[in-house]
Amino acid sequence: MHTKAHPNAPLDERITGALVGAAVGDALGGPVEGYSPEQILERHGGRVHGVVGPWHGDDWRTARPLAPYHKGDGHVTDDTLMTHALVRVYARVRDHLDAYAIADHLVPDLMTEPRWIPELQTEALPLQRIFLAEKWLVARIHYGHADPREAGTGNIVNCGAAMYMAPVGLVNAADPRAAYAEALDIAGAHQSSYGREAAGVLAAAVAAACTPGATPDSVVSECLSLAKDGTRAAIERVCEEASRHTDFESALRPLREAVAPYDTVGPDYRSPSLGARRPSRLHAIEELPVALGMLVVARGDYRQAVLGAVNYGRDCDSIATMAGALAGALGSPAPEDWAKTVAEASRLDLWEPAATLGAVAREIFGRDVSRRRAHEQAFASLGGPACSD
Repeated sequence: MHTKAHPNAPLDERITGALVGAAVGDALGGPVEGYSPEQILERHGGRVHGVVGPWHGDDWRTARPLAPYHKGDGHVTDDTLMTHALVRVYARVRDHLDAYAIADHLVPDLMTEPRWIPELQTEALPLQRIFLAEKWLVARIHYGHADPREAGTGNIVNCGAAMYMAPVGLVNAADPRAAYAEALDIAGAHQSSYGREAAGVLAAAVAAACTPGATPDSVVSECLSLAKDGTRAAIERVCEEASRHTDFESALRPLREAVAPYDTVGPDYRSPSLGARRPSRLHAIEELPVALGMLVVARGDYRQAVLGAVNYGRDCDSIATMAGALAGALGSPAPEDWAKTVAEASRLDLWEPAATLGAVAREIFGRDVSRRRAHEQAFASLGGPACSD
């Protein structure tokens, strides 16, 4: 059953909904990542409807390919670790970010600041947990001294940058075009091709979801107005299919079939095809179109969008992270019991990053207003039209 989102929710509620929602989606999807809907159904004796334990039970410490990560029991993954790291960068810079901010602040954060890592059940450097595609940031920027604006070139093309771009959309709330541009700049340090494009579109989608009165359909429309090449085509095709469904169970296979022509990984998620994750103008990451599709299927309801993403399988922690951020930004928050369980299990304050980003977003908006007024005055002095208040 769908619950109605709050289309007039204030900014702070949307920021909290998006960041907490992303973390909860991440934690729910983690233990079933990499499997198919059929495998998930068999393993759990039905669909996943909340927090579940590790796929291999108590053998998670040694079971391949997941060891040594304790995925499940409410533990967030690297999606949330990276999202919170980006929030910390905003808190330091207190203005819009670019690729150089990633080099100057995010990379050192990953390399030098030990933090509690839920999946490792210990304090460690985030660098010791993140995936190789994210370690690329450190290798290319810190050790390779690459230009941050171009450092993402050569990395595998995946959802690594898109999965933590929700804060960019929240800082640019209700301004999808600005969110898209800022995220593309940031993501240049991390990704290229359709991986970088997905980061821009995800940020735009979150910004669009923050617009008063926004709906899943209006969010998708904003995405289609900005997205390019295979990313646009994949979103259009998946969301067209999603509009035919009102229940995620019936949508699981059709959404996979809709995105398959654009996905380079192939049918076996754990054995990618030879052409997997290579740059292309024809392809797209799978995660963003499916997250938007589940948002459409769920009519914006958090629970249904995230459970659809989780039970889809494959890279479902990232799909659920994105779906959770989008539903939360629309005004449909994660269930309180889920959020409490994930916060306690992960030993993380899921609400503090939201409070921090809310304050920073207001500061940045104030700076934007001042800059815009200075530009208006300068342009008017040049003989351009004066803007009236």
